[in-house]
Amino acid sequence: MTTRFLPLLLALVLAGTAQAAPRPLQPLIDATPPGGTLTLEPGTYAGPAVIARPMTLDGGGGATLDGGGSGTVLSLEGTGVTVQNLRVVNSGRQQDLLDSGILVRGRYHVVKDNVFEDCLFGVNLQQADHSVVRRNRFDARDDHPAERGDAIRLWYSMDNLVQDNVAVGTRDLSVWYSNNNRIVGNRSTGARYGLRFMHAKHNLAERNVLERNMVGIFAIHSEGIQIRGNRIAHSGGSSGIGIGLKESDAITVAGNEVLANATGLYIDVSPNDPEAPNTIEGNRVAFNGVALRFHNDGEGNRIRGNDFLGNFGAVAVEGGGSALRHEWAGNHWDTYEGFDRDGNGVGDSPFEVYAHADRLWMDLPVAQFFRASPMLEMLDFMERLAPFGSPRLLMRDAAPAVRPVRGAS
Repeated sequence: MTTRFLPLLLALVLAGTAQAAPRPLQPLIDATPPGGTLTLEPGTYAGPAVIARPMTLDGGGGATLDGGGSGTVLSLEGTGVTVQNLRVVNSGRQQDLLDSGILVRGRYHVVKDNVFEDCLFGVNLQQADHSVVRRNRFDARDDHPAERGDAIRLWYSMDNLVQDNVAVGTRDLSVWYSNNNRIVGNRSTGARYGLRFMHAKHNLAERNVLERNMVGIFAIHSEGIQIRGNRIAHSGGSSGIGIGLKESDAITVAGNEVLANATGLYIDVSPNDPEAPNTIEGNRVAFNGVALRFHNDGEGNRIRGNDFLGNFGAVAVEGGGSALRHEWAGNHWDTYEGFDRDGNGVGDSPFEVYAHADRLWMDLPVAQFFRASPMLEMLDFMERLAPFGSPRLLMRDAAPAVRPVRGAS
C-alpha cells in the first residue's frame, strides 16, 4: 500500500520545490519596453539581472531580488534607470570582483527606497555620473569588519547625490577619484569609516550623522572638500577619530559637532600645498580625549571661531613639534583662565597650551592607560609647581573668545 503512493508523494514534493524556486527577473526586464515600468508582485525573484535601457523597476515594497550568493545581483547600464522599493539580498563575496547588490554604470540613474541585506557592497557606482542614491538601508553581513564591503562606493563617478541613506555595521561609505558629489543627510553606525574621501575633489559632506564608527570622516589626498554641519560622535577605540585630514588641501570643516571621540580632529601633513590652506571654523568639539591632534609640526590651517568644551586634552602634537605655525583666532576654550576686563568678549591674554608632565599620555601611547591616574596628576602638579625645565609651548590663540561662539551648549 505504501509503495503504491510513493510516486504520487514524490511528484508532490517536486511540484512544491518548483513552486518555491525564485522566478528569474531577467525575462521580465527584457519584456519591459524602453521607458516603461516593471512593478513586481510580492515574492522572490532570481538574479543576476541587467538593465541596459531607460525603465523603472519597482519592487512594490514586497519583492525580493536574490543573487544566489554569486556575483552582483543587479547591474544598471546606459542612462535613465530607476530602481525603487526593492529588497536586494545575497550577493557574492568576492572582494576583488566587487560583488554588489546594485552596480551602477552610465548616467542619470536613480536607486531609492531599497533595502540591502547580505550584500558585500551595497550600491557600487563605477564611472556613474549625475545619478541619485537616496533613502536606502544597508545592513551588514556578519563578517569581520575588514571583510565587509562598502554600503555605498563611488569610483570615478561625478556629480552624484547620495542622500538620506542609512547604513548599519557596513565597512565604509567611500568616494574614490570622484568629484563634485554631494553626500547629504546620511546615517552610519558601526562602520570602519563613516565617510572616506580618497583622491577626491570638490565634494560636499553635509548634515550626515556618523556615530559609533571607528572613524567619522577622513579625507586622504583630497582637495576642496566641504565638510559642513555633520554630527560625528563616539568614534571608538583608542585611535577613534572624528574628522581627519591627511595630505589634503583647501578643505573646509565648518559648523560640525564632533563629540566624545578619542580624537576630535586629526591633522596629518595637511595642507600638503602651503598655498591651499584648510579652514576649520564654527565647530563644536566637545568631550573628546584630545580635541586636536597634529601628526607633525606643520602649518597652514586656519582654526577660527570654534568651541572647545570638556575635552580631556586641548592639543597634542606628535613627534615633539608644536602647532604654533597654524592660525588660531577667536576660539572658545573652556579651560581658559584669563579675564575680559573691557567686556568685548575677547580674553585679555592669549590662551596657551604647554607640554607638561600630564601630556605623557598624549605623546606616548603606552602611557594612555594611566590617563587621569593619581600618578600622572601628581607628576603634573609637581611639574607646574617646581618645573625642572621650561615647559614647551605647543599653541597660542592670541584672541580667545570668553563665551561659546555657537551659543550655550
